[in-house]
Amino acid sequence: MSDLFDYDAELRLHNEHLRAAARVGSHDRVLDIGCGTGQSTREAARAAVTGSAVGVDLSAPMLEQARRLTDEQGLTNITYEQADAQVHPFPPAHFDLCISRFGTMFFADPVAAFTNIGRALRPAARLVLLVWQERDHNEWATAIRRTLTAAPAAPHGPDPFSLADPTVTEGILTAAGFTDVGFTDVHEPVYYGPDSATAFDAVLRLWEFKDLLATFDVTAAEQARTRLRTSLDAHNTGGGVYFDSRAWIITARRGH
Repeated sequence: MSDLFDYDAELRLHNEHLRAAARVGSHDRVLDIGCGTGQSTREAARAAVTGSAVGVDLSAPMLEQARRLTDEQGLTNITYEQADAQVHPFPPAHFDLCISRFGTMFFADPVAAFTNIGRALRPAARLVLLVWQERDHNEWATAIRRTLTAAPAAPHGPDPFSLADPTVTEGILTAAGFTDVGFTDVHEPVYYGPDSATAFDAVLRLWEFKDLLATFDVTAAEQARTRLRTSLDAHNTGGGVYFDSRAWIITARRGH
């Protein structure tokens, strides 16, 4: 399994919730923000049989993989764009639905970003986002972080929990011109691999773990790796390594 496939496997159960909430119609024109390797984009395109889907992401390697998989699967109603959704000039009032699977938590200015996305949506178009709840509600973050007990404060950088607070996030979306904002709890485990060894390799590729581990001396780094192996063994169900998680499905509508 390559790095590019791991994320889809990790979020398989979450993806089912997003697909159900999105309710893509056969004629819909769908915008997928932070599409990665395009799993959610392809699912939207299959449902929008006479519509279309556009996947947007910053990562050229992920989009290359997305295009390859789309070609292999014979889907012709998808396009992918390497772009920053915060500022990209989308066609105005074009899309019927905007979806995102954990792709909207990293905006530098979320009000400006969602305002820009809103301009691309027709009036009353739907927004359906999947975002993480608070860090303390996500065992995949807290348990792995505990293996780094000697770690300094987390480095400044992308915050996967920036949209965790419903009050704050509703305020952001309202300021960006959205209405009817709602939150639905998603309580599903994340999957880190079929066994502890695979999960260990997957965690070592995570940006936060890798960055923090780099601050350790050789002895402390090896101790952290040992604690990580122990934690992953403890979460190995025999059918895979799973960590508990909580997320929100956020729904809203573009104002008139």
